[in-house]
Amino acid sequence: MATTAGITTAPPTATAGSLTVAQGAALSVGAVLGTGVITLPALAAEVAGPASLVAWASLVLLSVPLASTFAALGARHPDGGGVSTYVRRAFGGRAAGAVGWCFYFAVPVGAPPASMMAGGYVADVVGGGRTTIVVVAASLIVGTGAMNLAGLRFSGRVQLVLASVLALLMTATMAVALPHGSATSLTPFAPHGWTAVGTAAAVLVWGFAGWEAVASLAGDYRDPRRDVPRATGIAVAVVGVLYLGLATTSVLVLGPAAGSSQAPLSDLLALALGEQARVVTAVVAVLLTIGAMNAYYAGASRLGASLARDGALPAWLARGSEAGQVPRRSTVLITVTSLVSLGVAVVLDLGLTPLMLLATGCFTLVYVLGTGAALRVLPRRSPAWWTAVVAFGSVTVLLVANGIHGLWALGIALASLAYQSRARRNGVPLSAAP
Repeated sequence: MATTAGITTAPPTATAGSLTVAQGAALSVGAVLGTGVITLPALAAEVAGPASLVAWASLVLLSVPLASTFAALGARHPDGGGVSTYVRRAFGGRAAGAVGWCFYFAVPVGAPPASMMAGGYVADVVGGGRTTIVVVAASLIVGTGAMNLAGLRFSGRVQLVLASVLALLMTATMAVALPHGSATSLTPFAPHGWTAVGTAAAVLVWGFAGWEAVASLAGDYRDPRRDVPRATGIAVAVVGVLYLGLATTSVLVLGPAAGSSQAPLSDLLALALGEQARVVTAVVAVLLTIGAMNAYYAGASRLGASLARDGALPAWLARGSEAGQVPRRSTVLITVTSLVSLGVAVVLDLGLTPLMLLATGCFTLVYVLGTGAALRVLPRRSPAWWTAVVAFGSVTVLLVANGIHGLWALGIALASLAYQSRARRNGVPLSAAP
């Protein structure tokens, strides 16, 4: 789960910044690289076999118009509000509130699979199978909630260090494991049919969520119009090479076992460096997961309190929405609902994929609304507008590929609009209203 930024409920004032192209590119890479990469190659291979590489390549290609669209929006309208600012400009405050709901309610269904990914790496080292995975997942959810209740969170620098460590680990894994690969692992190429590629792509959105952060950072650059496109181009290239390279290495080296591995990075490194490498990757996986979950909990809990303050969620959640305060009620709600989601997943034996599809459906709908807003905000028929057309069409196809799981995201958006309409009729002031 990548660290996603850019969802707020009130448009902050843009300020001139001092962010360089290199720093911006590093932050953008850090926003996109997340926990998904430690397990996504295996999940995609399980769904589509070697043909999952087509899904990976498609998501990398989609990143170009998608990231470029948000870069164009950020360059023209540098504002920390990110997606919500553009949706508000294009469609009004209630649509911006719907974007906030999509992000807020994606976290409780996204936290269990993220924590279970880390649990898989721990189980790979200490044993215990599913029991260890669930215990680690529950501990991470409760621990992250407790950290946020205490007002503790990882700084942006720590987040960036963790992302850098992950990027280095991915690079090292490819370097030492790829020589052990074989082209015979590519056959049969599409054992589950070509339609499975679409499902795999829907799952992989998990690893690519975060491009909207490019727009949120725009106001921090020295020269947004010049620097944002440059930083975005670098970030797209780096992320594309790392993701596609690791996915290819997993398929070529692990072969059919790639789809059944619960710790693919560990398996790859163990082949080249020995079993002791599993401990290192397990530690990295846990630290990375704590960092990503902490960032999501911190952002989502404050978002929920802000939405409540603005009338887009029940008023009792608003406590802690002011600067310097801790939104404890919102944090508790996220933590409890995350545990409920984990419990449902365990009881129904759902595995990672269904919950991930529910979460990625929400992220994809945010992208649909964001790129749809670009079609109204950007100069019509300009190169940036045509790029937004491609991005909008692509993410719409991804939402459809999400299948029935996409109904969760649409339901959340509709529920948000219904709630805000009802609140307005009852005389609740909506600062997010148009």
